Amino acid sequence: MGRGVVLLDRDGTVIYDRHYLSDPAGVELLPGAAEGLKRLADLDLGLVIISNQSGVGRGYFDEESVRACNRRMSELLAPHGVAFEGMYWCPHTPEERCGCRKPEPGLIGRAAAELGFDPAASFMVGDKEADMGVGRNAGATTILVRTGKGAAHETRCRELTDFVEDDLRGVARRVAALLAGREAG
Repeated sequence: MGRGVVLLDRDGTVIYDRHYLSDPAGVELLPGAAEGLKRLADLDLGLVIISNQSGVGRGYFDEESVRACNRRMSELLAPHGVAFEGMYWCPHTPEERCGCRKPEPGLIGRAAAELGFDPAASFMVGDKEADMGVGRNAGATTILVRTGKGAAHETRCRELTDFVEDDLRGVARRVAALLAGREAG
């Protein structure tokens, strides 16, 4: 890929967090998500989903259900000119202590190897402590959104979060400003 990347949690960041979402009919974009993602894409940044999906490991649904929900999310974003470079998820439960479950950096490492980007030059966006932790563990700039669980998790994420924004529109403005600062500096 050779360009900057924005790594995004899925549930609570791009779409509404429906507890153990397995039905594509339940996929609904959060307000400002399409607009913010479009602006990020217009900055020539790759968009990559990094998501924990422990419902698979718990036997609530299978990986095809995750793919179906991801396809539906992509269908909703396509008319806005938004496409993801990749979608990565951990199917394990927390008890399995795998290296791919956020906040462990395994998914970002895999995405970086397959897509060819530097995690330390990337942005990790999410609404939970695990999202900020994986970003910090991979060396990425972390941005907490107040959508989903973000407002409730803001205090506990303080040490892991570089920036806080209300939604993906705010994230896009912040990333544009940070990139402009990198170019000027």
